[in-house]
Amino acid sequence: MAKNYAIGVDIGGTNIRAALINSSGEVESKAKESTGSKPVAVIHKLIDSMYSKHSKQICGIGLAVAGIIDRDEGIVLRSPNISRLTGVNLESEIKSRYKTCVVMENDANAAAYGEKCAGAGRDFKSFVIFTLGTGIGGGIVMNNKLLSVAAEVGHMSINANGQQCACGNVGCLESYASASAIIGNAVSEIEKGSSSILRNLYNGNFYKLNAEDIYKAALEGDPLSRTVLREAGKSLGIGIANLINILSPDAIILTGGLLGAWNIYVDSAIQEASKRALKELYNKVKIIPSSLGDNAGIIGAAKLVFEECA
Repeated sequence: MAKNYAIGVDIGGTNIRAALINSSGEVESKAKESTGSKPVAVIHKLIDSMYSKHSKQICGIGLAVAGIIDRDEGIVLRSPNISRLTGVNLESEIKSRYKTCVVMENDANAAAYGEKCAGAGRDFKSFVIFTLGTGIGGGIVMNNKLLSVAAEVGHMSINANGQQCACGNVGCLESYASASAIIGNAVSEIEKGSSSILRNLYNGNFYKLNAEDIYKAALEGDPLSRTVLREAGKSLGIGIANLINILSPDAIILTGGLLGAWNIYVDSAIQEASKRALKELYNKVKIIPSSLGDNAGIIGAAKLVFEECA
């Protein structure tokens, strides 16, 4: 029986997604679970649901991990938003359980490769992807090749004397522009007494707020929500401008849960990037949304499996 399927697993700080992908890069089936406090158990559960039915047709499993990885050893060196995975030899764990080829890549790199193979990156030789969610990740494609680098764009410093980041540094982009930062800033302002309709959500327990709540409130005209999103967008724009100035890509591709706030958060980022990037470089770059959305990482991870395991 032909091994014409791969399982892609996208392991993020909030959710873990897995999908059965065919050799054309199409999603045959997909499942999602909260990451929780036992991410390895969640990964097993999701893979089990697909592997048992198609084991003879699966050529391998691709793992897209949010964090810094050692590709040669298959170890998660550090995952700031999934601390339980730090130090885990995840590749060995999955290989020993499923007895199949396993490929591990950083989640944003996998998303970049997914977009290059089957999404918004197909028409560009060089681009940078920003994954905008619980944290901020990045992936870089140059001259049609995925760069095998960390590309931790969320941990570039944009404020020398800034906030402490979960990675241990200060002033990281992620500390100002991620969903976690947006929520934290909104809660902080409410704690200080700022007026906002967010205060009335969850029976007054505003500590349960999520980024979608803030965006919905912004659309209703809530000044605090709009300010928080605009300020986060400005910070993102600084990061985008830095990458434009360094790499002069053809495109910046944005993906992740925060894209829903495009007309406030991302618009603010684009305006800021246009002010800060060198004009000659900014004028040649397109800033566009992902076309694969949540599927980018799992498709990219599966495509790497087809290349390396087939």
